Amino acid sequence: MTRPAGPDRAVGTGALCVLAASVLWGTTGTAATFAPGVGPLAVGAVAMGLGGLLQALVAARQIRRHALRLRGQRGTVLIGAASVAVYPLAFYSSMHLAGVAVGTVVSIGTAPLASALIERVVDRRRLTRRWTVAAALGLFGTVLLCVAEAAAHGSDGSGPSTADTLLGVGLGLLAAATYALYSWAAHRLISRGIPSRPAMGAVFGLGGLLLLPVLLVTGAPLVASWSNAAVGVYMALVPMFAGYVLFGWGLARVPASTATTLSLLEPAVAAVLAVLVVGERLPTAGWAGIALVVACLAVLTAPTPVARRRRGGRPPEGPVRRDEVGDAARTAPWGVRPPRVSGHVTGRRARPAAPPASDGPESGRAAGGRGRRPCR
Repeated sequence: MTRPAGPDRAVGTGALCVLAASVLWGTTGTAATFAPGVGPLAVGAVAMGLGGLLQALVAARQIRRHALRLRGQRGTVLIGAASVAVYPLAFYSSMHLAGVAVGTVVSIGTAPLASALIERVVDRRRLTRRWTVAAALGLFGTVLLCVAEAAAHGSDGSGPSTADTLLGVGLGLLAAATYALYSWAAHRLISRGIPSRPAMGAVFGLGGLLLLPVLLVTGAPLVASWSNAAVGVYMALVPMFAGYVLFGWGLARVPASTATTLSLLEPAVAAVLAVLVVGERLPTAGWAGIALVVACLAVLTAPTPVARRRRGGRPPEGPVRRDEVGDAARTAPWGVRPPRVSGHVTGRRARPAAPPASDGPESGRAAGGRGRRPCR
């Protein structure tokens, strides 16, 4: 008999979807080098704007089907849509002002911390030691990678000014906060019964509508040449449309804090592609940073001891109370520790309660064997 896919396998699939999305996102920097005349606002608007509208178009039928639920969660949808509109403008402007290294480490490297803070304050989730170790490894590796890139690019003495760097850092923090916010909003919609496709389509479709005026004002260089137009089409279709479809599937199975931590793979992929495609050189410290990011991903995606025991054939200790454990039990080993629920520790197998003490004859037999035999 084929065993059904369990929660651990579902979480593993979600992690793989987020990692695949991060690989696609890591190609945007290399793609942008083929359109040097396009500004950061135009790049962000065409990528997230057209990509978001495509998501809404593909999911239009399901959005209509779940329109009542989406209207009931309109506050969450609007927060996510506003964050989708702000994120690409802040992210690409941060890299343009402070440099790719500084903009990346601030925007992507601090996003897991912002996401964890949102989940802790809003959802009252407690962070696990496993997530803390993985986030520390990933953040340190990203910092090391970007510092090495900055040293390599700044060896000729042509770097951004102090004012541009400070403004770029501020925009990077804004990008990290909005990235964490729309990830949290999408995960919240999905966890409340809305499938990932209409949830992501609604959030990113509204965000794409908000980006259309920016695209109309700044997008003239995109149609100035075929190469610029090809870069714009690629950015909208592959990293943003396909990438965020995968990201939505991942958010249906892992918490937002875990998803944003897994997305630390993006700067590592971008650095490797810059070496292989663009011809840049990466110092030894940069490769060490990539190794730390890979270690972070290994910590997050490795099976838990409970999962290994289950695959080994050991029977569970008791039935899982899905009405009490719910989504928290499926996602807890991967980034957050769910709260205690009425005597049960969620995320573990429930042990049957001990029978209450009795004053009847059976208790006498159990204690000393003198109780009367019960009548039949």
